[in-house]
Amino acid sequence: MPRGSENPFPDDDAATRGGWGRDHLRVIRDSAHFVSANLGTSLLVWLLVGIALALPAGLYLLERNLQDLSAAWDGRPGLSIYMDLGIDVAEVETLKTRLAAQAHVASVLVTLPDAALREFQAYSGLGDTLDMLSGNPLPASLRVILDSDAGASDLEALAALAGASPGVHEVVEEKTWLARVKDISTIVRRLSMVLAVLFGVGAVLVTASSVRLAIEARLEELRVQKLVGATDAQIRRPFLYFGAIYGAGGALVALMLISTTLLFIEGPLTSLFSSYGSELQLIGFDPAFLVVLLVLGGVLGVLGAVLSASQRIVALEIH
Repeated sequence: MPRGSENPFPDDDAATRGGWGRDHLRVIRDSAHFVSANLGTSLLVWLLVGIALALPAGLYLLERNLQDLSAAWDGRPGLSIYMDLGIDVAEVETLKTRLAAQAHVASVLVTLPDAALREFQAYSGLGDTLDMLSGNPLPASLRVILDSDAGASDLEALAALAGASPGVHEVVEEKTWLARVKDISTIVRRLSMVLAVLFGVGAVLVTASSVRLAIEARLEELRVQKLVGATDAQIRRPFLYFGAIYGAGGALVALMLISTTLLFIEGPLTSLFSSYGSELQLIGFDPAFLVVLLVLGGVLGVLGAVLSASQRIVALEIH
């Protein structure tokens, strides 16, 4: 069939004897020509499908990076242990050694009263006022940092051990920030799953509507094909390629939307990570992610085409 023909649905006679592959290539070529000939409609479909895919895909990337942040952040769960005033340094060192020997303890940092006072003077701006005090009001303290494999039960057990040690005035469990990050990560993951289902259904419906319009515009041609003996599968095939093209094109639009968004928020994200002493290293937006999103878009497009074409072609009446 000439490339400029108005009928993008060639018959499948060539597929009967060795021409199956060539016939599919011809259908793909003519389907792509039809999509490009109706570029305005195609762009609208691609934009709608792209928006439907971009939000859950973006939330997936956010959840991946939140997990990476919580795993790599130096502020892992730990303890702040405040000793009694006037405690001997040897007792502090003994407690440090005892805690460092426990499971899941990555490090134990000791801050003696003099060092704590100097740090407080530097950050509070009350150096002259504190110099007027007769003694040092700050106690010695220990900062216990757990490794990445530690759980809530390990933290609680370590806090109980430290609290029962002699000379310990107070034990503070420092897990609030990491717990919040993990909770946010869980919320984002579940939200992305829900939105992936909802917007996936939306992408299928958008593609189905577009394919349905293409079918309605060529009902007479389809009736002729069915009249001369074409099967439902042969008549439906070009529309499946339409769906794949619409879906894959929408995935490309989604990738462009995500890329644009990342460029837009790169500056604030870099500043945020720098405030925590980390460098911005976005993970997840890699070739595997691109391929998966393209395949997913194509599959959703084909599902929409199957939904629309199967219902309409089966009910096709021949006059």
